[in-house]
Amino acid sequence: MLSALRNRVYRRLLSAHIVALLGTGLATIAIGFLAVDLAGDRAAAVLGTILGIKMVTYLVLAPLAPAIARRVGARRLMITTDIARAAVAFALPFVDGITAAYLLIFILQAASALFTPTYQAALPAVLTKEKEYTGALALSRLAYDLEALVSPSLAGLLLLVTHSSMLFLGTGIGFIASATLILSVALPRVSALGSGQARGSVTRGIKLMLFTPALRATLMLQLSIAAVGPVVLVLTIPLAREVLGASESQAAGILAPFGLGSIVAAVIMPTLLPRIGLRRFMMGGCVVLIAPIALLWPLLGAQLPQSQTMVLVGALWFVAGFGYSATLTPMGRVVRENTRDEDLPEVFAGQFSLSHGWWIITYPLAGWGASTLGYGPTALGLVAIALLSLVAAQTMWQRPASHGAQLTNDQEEARHG
Repeated sequence: MLSALRNRVYRRLLSAHIVALLGTGLATIAIGFLAVDLAGDRAAAVLGTILGIKMVTYLVLAPLAPAIARRVGARRLMITTDIARAAVAFALPFVDGITAAYLLIFILQAASALFTPTYQAALPAVLTKEKEYTGALALSRLAYDLEALVSPSLAGLLLLVTHSSMLFLGTGIGFIASATLILSVALPRVSALGSGQARGSVTRGIKLMLFTPALRATLMLQLSIAAVGPVVLVLTIPLAREVLGASESQAAGILAPFGLGSIVAAVIMPTLLPRIGLRRFMMGGCVVLIAPIALLWPLLGAQLPQSQTMVLVGALWFVAGFGYSATLTPMGRVVRENTRDEDLPEVFAGQFSLSHGWWIITYPLAGWGASTLGYGPTALGLVAIALLSLVAAQTMWQRPASHGAQLTNDQEEARHG
């Protein structure tokens, strides 16, 4: 896993990724409290809508990232989007209405929708050896998971001495640091596309995702993740604040076990993958993700004291975090093993866009469902969707072809379509 760190360019990119993620993590928590401040008992619905806007933005803009990166350069695109995200973060503490919050978060997520697939597509160009790239995937997942652990802990400490709106300041600083680190490296640049080619590149990755069996299966796994993920990411803060009566710092801290479980899965992934196999590891991880979410309704119905309930929710979130990381982290490997090198930027963008399309449905479903039906019934309904998606993924996934194998007729048509 650590062999990728020998590459100087990757070290700088990973550092930029980490500080930007830390800023994003603080922003995610701050947005949750902003929803509570602006909407009160409708906070879950407002937060679900905010995150639904995020996913609509990703779905529309992420496929454009490869074409834009080819024209302006990957480094310039990532720096520009970091600066845009910093500007929005500095403005969010002054928001006093839901409409203004929706608009600023749309701009923030539009920049992220261009940044993330550009960063993902840069890694195979920087790390050409499979072992190094696999290690980089694990490190990237570890960075996400460390953020999920560190951000709630840091937010909890900051909230002891300041208001939650000040968390946006840390967000802006993280994005500025990320832009500075990216400015310090040179990235491989692909020649610019003509206008007709650029339009084709927007849809080529999506076609390849849909025509490749293993990649179709990952989309079903992404639906499982998207079904139960919002129970953690949307409902935790409103549940802790409005139902369990927790303080701001306690509500932020309850997210930390999710990050800790994710870290454990990311650390053991390089060791277990060769023994278990890619497909079995990801399918098993999805089962581990779904199981604790299914236990939330019985836990809330037990009417235990607040302190016990919060400890048990934290334990469930640890297990869910493990399963989340085990399912999501190896997906870059699946893409690389089933995609030609020249198609990687388009396929990464297509996967990013299509997988996030599921969240357009599930984020509002979780938020509005919790506000109308309650947290337990909403979680159980989302678990049912996740289980059906897992069965579909198992049915679709054939044993992946070796990297660089001959494309099928459908895949070849998609490449040139």
